[in-house]
Amino acid sequence: MKSNYLVCGACVFLAILAGCSTAPKSQADREMLEKEADLTIQKFKAADPDLQKFFGNSAGYAVLPSITKGGWFLGGAYGRGIMYEKGKPIGYVDTTHATIGLQWGGQAFSEIVFLETPEAVENLKYGKIKISGSVSAVAAKAGASKAVDYADHVAVFTLGEGGLMLEGAVGGQKFSFRPK
Repeated sequence: MKSNYLVCGACVFLAILAGCSTAPKSQADREMLEKEADLTIQKFKAADPDLQKFFGNSAGYAVLPSITKGGWFLGGAYGRGIMYEKGKPIGYVDTTHATIGLQWGGQAFSEIVFLETPEAVENLKYGKIKISGSVSAVAAKAGASKAVDYADHVAVFTLGEGGLMLEGAVGGQKFSFRPK
């Protein structure tokens, strides 16, 4: 199992280097990604029903059903998802992460990035939102969202899928958007 995540980590590096496409290529892949995003929303709401306030009050949000992360001193991650504005899908979003420091292993997780204002939505669309140390991801679990508020008009929640990652690194997360 650990070797699978190391292989995934290597694939992440190659995908980042190759320049991934934000939108899925085929109609079937786009439909599959939308189904995965819907299922991811259901999983997050089941893990923490209080997240409903973020879904109801945000100007927009990006749902990334699966982000694969790997690292060995240098780290990287990649994931693709759906961008929503006022609760409706408006396009595709992908994210790349880069880290440097003490790290080893690989993991997969889901992420939802809530955007508090219309300006924050526009900033994500035009690649102006980069998440660093000022915005922390919160693990979605019962009651976790009660103590969370937006930082710089952004709130990030994650839900682990599996893997093992030991990490003491710094880095950032960048987004790309493509309309439907």
